[in-house]
Amino acid sequence: MADKKSQKKELTPKQLMRKKRKEEKLKKKLTLSVPVPEGLKKAWERENRAMAIRKKICQSKAAALPKKRQRQADRIKQYEQEYMKIKSDRQQNVKDARKNGNFFKDEDPKIAIVIRIRGINRVSPKVRKVLQLFRLLQIHNAVFIRMNKATINMLKLIQPYIAYGYPSVACIRSLIYKRGFAKIRSRPGAISRIPIMSSELIEKNLGRSNIETVEDMVHEIATVGPNFTKTVNFLWPFKLNCPKGGYRGRKRRHFLEGGTYGNWEHHINNLVQRML
Repeated sequence: MADKKSQKKELTPKQLMRKKRKEEKLKKKLTLSVPVPEGLKKAWERENRAMAIRKKICQSKAAALPKKRQRQADRIKQYEQEYMKIKSDRQQNVKDARKNGNFFKDEDPKIAIVIRIRGINRVSPKVRKVLQLFRLLQIHNAVFIRMNKATINMLKLIQPYIAYGYPSVACIRSLIYKRGFAKIRSRPGAISRIPIMSSELIEKNLGRSNIETVEDMVHEIATVGPNFTKTVNFLWPFKLNCPKGGYRGRKRRHFLEGGTYGNWEHHINNLVQRML
């Protein structure tokens, strides 16, 4: 019985050749019997070229990224040194004035943050227009503005509807990091509100002005640099909450009378922190 089984298992040379040919055919790649159209070939080549270019660009960006990050870190250190120098110079000026028996008066502030504290009811057309120019369309909206003769007169006109003051660098930084949204024009007539989650978004829109990171934006706003208007217009108006613990006094009373509206000066930092 065993001999019969072994005889059945053994294959003849012809059968072995057939089996080998079948295996070789299966191993061969399938080829199209119909020739590929020229248009399709060109499309494939074009796609391969584009893929190679994209790969090359990504590799070059990845190679240049460490130097770029180091350059940005050095620039941020310079900003911090500049802020410290401004602070120390002011303290020294105050001490020198006291020694001489005088008073030191700071220069007029160049920047203010304006917060809308009242709604849309019973607003006169002129006030509504000024609020629209400042982009304060909703209650608890906040924007940065440059202080000059025109904006000061506009602030006087809408004073009962806003609270404004002079923000510190820390206040500007916390606003952008916590409530910063970009105003992106994706197509003509369409504006998108996109959260600032990476430096790539900033660099794409403000890179020509040498603004690549959030710290660059903070420095440009705090020092009222040459690209202040571009930076502020890139930011969507901040949408804040009601202040924790409520408003100070009544909304319809001036800040100097124990109320809320009007010029808070440097005390605006406390109000902003409570509204974040």
